[in-house]
Amino acid sequence: MKRIHVAAAVIRGLDGQILLAKRPEDKHQGGLWEFPGGKVEAGEAVQSALARELEEELGIRPSAARPLIQVRHDYPDKQVLLDVWEVSAFTGEPHGAEGQPLAWVSPRQLGDYEFPAANRPIVAAARLPERYLITPEGLSGPELLRGIQAALKSGIRLLQLRAPAMFDAQYRDIAVDALGLCAGKAQLMLKGPLEWLGDFPAAGWHLTAQQLRELSAGGRPFPSQRWLAASCHSAKELELATQMGVDFITLSPVQPTQTHPDAQPLGWAQVAELLQGFNQPAYLLGGVTPADVEHAWQVGAQGVAGIRAFWPE
Repeated sequence: MKRIHVAAAVIRGLDGQILLAKRPEDKHQGGLWEFPGGKVEAGEAVQSALARELEEELGIRPSAARPLIQVRHDYPDKQVLLDVWEVSAFTGEPHGAEGQPLAWVSPRQLGDYEFPAANRPIVAAARLPERYLITPEGLSGPELLRGIQAALKSGIRLLQLRAPAMFDAQYRDIAVDALGLCAGKAQLMLKGPLEWLGDFPAAGWHLTAQQLRELSAGGRPFPSQRWLAASCHSAKELELATQMGVDFITLSPVQPTQTHPDAQPLGWAQVAELLQGFNQPAYLLGGVTPADVEHAWQVGAQGVAGIRAFWPE
């Protein structure tokens, strides 16, 4: 069965809201909401196809767009490759040129809409930021909290509380305070045993590679309304992350790093190869800085993650 290549767009308005379109009832996956776009014709460049489809469907022309995510999905009756771009600027006034209903929704509201199964990773990518901050080791509780406050003021919207040297009780106390700081501003990801899940209902959970290997066979450990991430370093761990149904991953180390000097870096070429067949958003970690975000987009990643390079001094 030939895989159908589709160009799709996550279109953001000036207020950050995202434009959705409803599929006609008589079409494949009819009645569900989708990100606008359409089929890439033979020999057609993806960006050209995207511009053509958006003009035909919505009456707009994209003026600023960048790669967001590629998703390969197999339905019982067809196979698709969704080539998704984020459109941050356009000319024209969007309207349902083919009579289709449209809706502008906030990223948080995306979970309230019913999409085709192939769109689920796109929903995650549309909700996630381009930077993922991981807290450094060796800081006291007050230092961590002051740094988190400063990071939030600088625009960080996704952060992981990582403090492997802390005793469990101390980590849990800091987690309570960090959740308070992040409320309404950012998504906090915690690390620890899954037995803690019930104590921190507002937190997402970031699994270590060891937890991923030990727990993946059991599938996703909690409902999809809560963020689940995992640390990955190889093709095998990407397979396990897919099996477990995680929402996003970190892939590391991309380049040599001071925190793990003995780890063999993957390099940009291998990262691109690994992400080619992976359907979930991925943050690149290890020897990268915020300045590498465009390079990360070009190799198929959601963005970049970091510790010291991202930490406000």
